[in-house]
Amino acid sequence: MTFESLGLHASVVKALTDAGYTKPTSVQEQAIPAALQGRDLMVSSQTGSGKTAAFMLPALHKFASAEQPADAAAGKTSNQERQAARARGDRPRFQPAQPKMLVLTPTRELALQVTTATEKYGSHMKRVKAVSILGGMPYPKQMQLLSKNPEILVATPGRLIDHMESGKIDFSQLQILVLDEADRMLDMGFIEDIEKIVDATPATRQTMLFSATLDGTVGRMAQQITNNPVVIKIAGSATKHENITQKVHFVDDLSHKNRLLDHLLRDVTMDQAVVFTATKRDADTIADRLNIAGFSAAALHGDMHQGARNRTLDSLRRGQVRVLVATDVAARGIDVPAITHVFNYDLPKFPEDYVHRIGRTGRAGRNGVAVSLVNHAEGMNVKRIERFTKQLIPVDVVEGFEPKKTASASRSPSKPGGWKPGDNRSGAKPGQRTFSNPNAAPRSANGGGYKGRNGDSGGARRSYGDR
Repeated sequence: MTFESLGLHASVVKALTDAGYTKPTSVQEQAIPAALQGRDLMVSSQTGSGKTAAFMLPALHKFASAEQPADAAAGKTSNQERQAARARGDRPRFQPAQPKMLVLTPTRELALQVTTATEKYGSHMKRVKAVSILGGMPYPKQMQLLSKNPEILVATPGRLIDHMESGKIDFSQLQILVLDEADRMLDMGFIEDIEKIVDATPATRQTMLFSATLDGTVGRMAQQITNNPVVIKIAGSATKHENITQKVHFVDDLSHKNRLLDHLLRDVTMDQAVVFTATKRDADTIADRLNIAGFSAAALHGDMHQGARNRTLDSLRRGQVRVLVATDVAARGIDVPAITHVFNYDLPKFPEDYVHRIGRTGRAGRNGVAVSLVNHAEGMNVKRIERFTKQLIPVDVVEGFEPKKTASASRSPSKPGGWKPGDNRSGAKPGQRTFSNPNAAPRSANGGGYKGRNGDSGGARRSYGDR
């Protein structure tokens, strides 16, 4: 199957050909025809599967196929009116932007990535503009972008709400609404913001929701905001990450962990790496320590201003930063082909986050390496990850960096498993979710711990599961 055979507009196909894209991915093959028919979509697909093109290409096709002379005439008339107002000395009034398409993303980085991809796919379209509206970007710059009345708006929920409340955006002409990585937006506590945004859009809109999972709260929300949707579930190697070599290294203490990380980062097969930490403070501390040790390292987390985040990511893409030390939310949406290694300095709280983390490497079918540095007391967390991914993660030992405490027989290098189909070592009922801290209350449907619209964690807020 080719993009042309999917029925896409010639200008879109030409842009894809220029970019070197020849064959659609599985999610694109299934989602694009349904979207071209105007159907609502609920899609379960992992990061790196090509989902951005799955929702953006049908939208661009629709805009390219629409009759545009009237739009051009309207734009010309509007320009003439503004020029006449300036000639009279009148102060031009700001007209609210009226986008035709809105894409909601959980993070700034993902929003910028979607906007860049849209510019690439629409490079042969004359009048379609796409802009990003996100936290951390100066308001004058955002007002300038909105004044262009872009057809496509890509935004994080928090900043979008700010502009809606101040009357800078009018959704009366909206035709397409996309929720990208909806599960992550709920985890970050954006449920109420999403509700408010959806309520402001026309009921006649086409809605497309993309998520790593369609279970639980995400599924309930998706059913409420879509109309007779086509449900697409892409199951494949993206979840298992079969092209990524996964390892566990047990460590005795913090000093042992730091020494082992330094050694592993000197692997000659490593090009660039992402080191995941649990907190923003640790990201800064570890990045500083690695720089002192001679590595070109940089931190990335939610407390950084957008300009600093952009500069860090640009340096990563140019190869000037070899080791990125990041929190989960900050690293969401990063797509840098040269990332060959991912290190879990701290294990994630939930197995789903492990899958998202290691997906930063092995992109587009390339091979990658994912290494988790695990304290002996965290063995159960590894087993939860293994149950979730249905894969065994082998234990590895580096000569000269052996842990003083040996792993249990079931977690030894010669017997790498600990999980096999049918095992239920946590005592949980089949399908019941388990948590890193057995004494902790389960997290709320939206993820808990909300610290702000652009932070790295989300707080207990009203969820669709409460209704």
